[in-house]
Amino acid sequence: MTHDPLLGLLGLGARAGHVTMGVDGTRAALQRDECRLVVLASDASPRAIEKVVRLARAKGATLLTGPVAELLGSRMGRPPMMVAGVKDRALARGILAAVRAVTGPDGG
Repeated sequence: MTHDPLLGLLGLGARAGHVTMGVDGTRAALQRDECRLVVLASDASPRAIEKVVRLARAKGATLLTGPVAELLGSRMGRPPMMVAGVKDRALARGILAAVRAVTGPDGG
C-alpha cells in the first residue's frame, strides 16, 4: 500500500499544529481528549503500542497503522517516530477518507 496520501496530510497537519508527534505527545493529547486519530508506525515497538492503543480505545480515538517509523518521522521533519496523533476532526476524517480511497472500504 502506498502511504503518500496519509503522509502528505500528516505533514500538512503537523505544519498547522494539528498533529502530535511521538508516544508521549500523543498520550498527553489523548488524556486531554484532543486526539481524534492515532497513526501507529507499522514497526512500532510492542511497548509503544501498548502504551497508546489502550488509551486511544478508552478515549474513542480511531487507530490506523501507517508506514515504518523512519518514514513517518521523516515526512514530518523528525527522527523516526512510532506514533502520531491527529487533533483536528476534519483532518482525521480527510486522512481516513484518503486511506480508504487507496485501500478500498474493507482495508484491502
